[in-house]
Amino acid sequence: MNAFSRRGACPALSAPMQTGDGLLVRLNPVAGGISPKSLIGLGESALRHGNGIMEVTARGSLQIRGLTAESARLLADEVDALGIAVRSGVPVETGPLAGIDPEENADPRPVAERIRAAIEEAGLTPRLGPKVSVVVDGGGQLTIDAVTADVRLKAVWAGDDVLWSLSIAGDGRSARPLATVDADASRDIAVAALRMVAERGREAHARDLSERQLNSLARWHSVTPPSVLPDISPARGEIDLSSALSPIGKVEPSAKSAGGEPSPKLPISPPAGEMSGRTEGGVKKRQPKTHPIGTFALTDGHALGIALPYGSMPAQNLIDLATQAANLGASEIRLAPGRALLFLGLSAPSTLQSSAAALGFVTDPADPRTRIAACPGTPACASGRIATRAIAETIAKESADLLDASLSLHISGCAKGCAHPGTAALTLVGDENGAGLVVDGTAKALPAAYRPGYDAARGVAGILAAIRDGRHQGETAAACLARLGAAGIAELYRRNQ
Repeated sequence: MNAFSRRGACPALSAPMQTGDGLLVRLNPVAGGISPKSLIGLGESALRHGNGIMEVTARGSLQIRGLTAESARLLADEVDALGIAVRSGVPVETGPLAGIDPEENADPRPVAERIRAAIEEAGLTPRLGPKVSVVVDGGGQLTIDAVTADVRLKAVWAGDDVLWSLSIAGDGRSARPLATVDADASRDIAVAALRMVAERGREAHARDLSERQLNSLARWHSVTPPSVLPDISPARGEIDLSSALSPIGKVEPSAKSAGGEPSPKLPISPPAGEMSGRTEGGVKKRQPKTHPIGTFALTDGHALGIALPYGSMPAQNLIDLATQAANLGASEIRLAPGRALLFLGLSAPSTLQSSAAALGFVTDPADPRTRIAACPGTPACASGRIATRAIAETIAKESADLLDASLSLHISGCAKGCAHPGTAALTLVGDENGAGLVVDGTAKALPAAYRPGYDAARGVAGILAAIRDGRHQGETAAACLARLGAAGIAELYRRNQ
């Protein structure tokens, strides 16, 4: 077992991370999913060696909490005994329905595997920080646009061909578009971008790349390459793109640029076997879902998506759910971004859905708990200052009709903001003064108002009631909140203490 990872690193099975409630390990199965029997075994290990809490993260990783140095070693041995191979190295992530979704534009797994191999061949893993990642999205029913990454690839149709649209640093909405290329070039550009990040050190991300670097990548990796390639000096933390860039790709000797130098060959036809079988002008596609909850038609059968409330559940509840799934013929359980599990091969999905609801899982995408991000808080985490889950449950039950899809609410036990590092419309954060309110910010920001932690839900209820009373016809909750203004929202939260 390696030394414990520092906060901010990824707590892999071989490098657990110290948290307020003990050590935390994170598992990403190589196969993309696990059997019901394996999930039952993991739950039993979590009960034996941890604090009995299991989580599925926003990116679709499985976490086990409350471990000690000794019990983490025992857990790792039991994971091996269960035959669960876990990923290591730079995360190259695909969607949870990759390869089995009849509506995806292309199976992303071959491209992802080529990128993983190229990263390892180039020796980039030890040179990149633990949070650097790549997303390869084949498209289809279940979007993974909410997952942020340093490099994003998405399969798109161009006439009768599938190409890969590449973007840098962000999620599906915020990432910067760079180029649309074939599968081989997409691998090259991904590795090129990661090389550039590595040159800047282990704290760097793709967002730190210069405009010059990004422009050079976009020019060189366009479908019609420029005749004169840019001269980028590696000594300045950039890569000379006038030579072969990929650790795999080769320069065609016959291909010459205007200056007499070899130019990369960039075919635009997709490799055989990587298309999903869809033909241009074929079946009409449904609108992709942004959540993994519900039923999804597969190439063979269906998948049932069930989420964990706030991404967390007692291990025994997961054991009970996996046991029932096995009894209903489930062949595989896939982890999904959005803190969910996808059950494949069920004989009666509706039966498992009803059982999951009775166990406290989220089975309806309109469930108000899907609008709230909450860390374990007290008493589960020693770093927590407020009972985050209790506050979240109270708000979800008492103000369910006011939590629409536009409004993001984050409840953090401390300023670290583990459950939702980004900005939220409303954030409650625990500190020595109680439950602070941050408007349109993160848990690290200075709160605009406070009230006692035990009474925080009532303060949020006051804000939501004002939205209900003051919202214009057709106005979203978020738009109404913006109109109320930060000072007005803070005053609403402070009232009636």
